[in-house]
Amino acid sequence: MKFTFVTLFPNLIEPYFYDSILKRAVEDNFISYEFYNPRNYTENKHKKTDKQMVGGGAGMLMTPQPLFDCLDEIKIKNPDAYIIFPLAAAKPFNQKDAKRLAKKKNIVIVSGRYEGIDERVIEKYANEVFSIGEYILTGGELPSLVMADAISRNVQGVLGNADSLVMESYENNLLEAPSFTKPENFQKLSIVKEFLKGNHSKIADLKNNLAICKTKYYRPGLITNKKIK
Repeated sequence: MKFTFVTLFPNLIEPYFYDSILKRAVEDNFISYEFYNPRNYTENKHKKTDKQMVGGGAGMLMTPQPLFDCLDEIKIKNPDAYIIFPLAAAKPFNQKDAKRLAKKKNIVIVSGRYEGIDERVIEKYANEVFSIGEYILTGGELPSLVMADAISRNVQGVLGNADSLVMESYENNLLEAPSFTKPENFQKLSIVKEFLKGNHSKIADLKNNLAICKTKYYRPGLITNKKIK
């Protein structure tokens, strides 16, 4: 799996791959990444990539020409490129999307800046658009990282133990059950006793029930199975 980040600020993204799980995933060739900067494609002598919006409005907008040329080159070099735009006005990105996109060969994520991107770029190049939440950020780099991280975890081999994915939140439309470590008692707070008894069947049932309770409390809309009460 290769991630291609289109961004004016590669330094906001690259350090995230310097440590922990994603660093090992890169070293072991499970994932790779590269950067394209639209500023390198602009025909403007001052290397500007933004202009005022037609029809008025505060702020500047990323212009089509640099992004058209940049994305055309990416598509020529990477015929399997699947292009994603993080947008505030888009459908929510979720775990099912992360798992599905983890099967792609090359994910291209285009980070907007200023007041966004000229709509013609999105209309021509977007395979999908996603929002990571109902709030506005100063740029698309954080959403790009969020999606790249979520997708990477579902690429085969990235997590050392594939079972780590089985009981996570949003599997089977449930949040993950509470988890604990030893000691059994810490500052007068105790572990659920059944977790200490070694009966894995009972522990599994308990965790499932706790996951249902947690989901009903925090995210009741996730529960779609009418048998769950």
